[in-house]
Amino acid sequence: MPNPTDAPPLAGRRAQAARNDATILAAARAVFLDDPKAPVAAVAERAGVGISALYRRYAGKEDLLRTLCDDGLRRFVTAAEEAAVEPDGWAAFAGFLERVVDADVHSLTVHLAGTFTPTEEMGRTAVRANELVEALVERARSTGRLRPDVVPQDVGLLLEGCAAIRVPDPERTRQLRRRHLAVLLAGLAAPGPALPGPPPAAGEFDWRWRSGGK
Repeated sequence: MPNPTDAPPLAGRRAQAARNDATILAAARAVFLDDPKAPVAAVAERAGVGISALYRRYAGKEDLLRTLCDDGLRRFVTAAEEAAVEPDGWAAFAGFLERVVDADVHSLTVHLAGTFTPTEEMGRTAVRANELVEALVERARSTGRLRPDVVPQDVGLLLEGCAAIRVPDPERTRQLRRRHLAVLLAGLAAPGPALPGPPPAAGEFDWRWRSGGK
């Protein structure tokens, strides 16, 4: 029996608009991961919609890129929040990394950073994401299984390394990323030799998000 508090399903033009939006975002992700300089027309062609339908939803390419990355950032936060309910600190940390790698969130960071101006709301979401990662790292460290010299900023570098793995077959890409992640997790486990060099600092990579990446 349906829950009376459930929102009614979209119908007619609203349903079609929602489907178009999802199709456009999926097409934009594929197009811009292949070529961040691709024109908006390439997104419309891949999505199978008219260019006018795309512009009714997005003011231009920067707006589309911003929405795409905002969606990825929210997926990241959701993955961290889901991991936070896991009672075992190490399992929560490892499970979070697996979720984010499978969602391919950091491919957007690698390819699209600096191609648009983030909003203030995205900045607040990013702060929330950082807080969640810090908590997951601290919990994993408290179990004694995460080496003590790992810092939250190492997580971003790890995820970007996994995102760099890409082959034409999506399933094979997922398999290879999971394998690489397992190798990295083994390297993060305590005990181990001290990590070389100073750790990445908070905000050290923020320059990439300024327009033009400068």
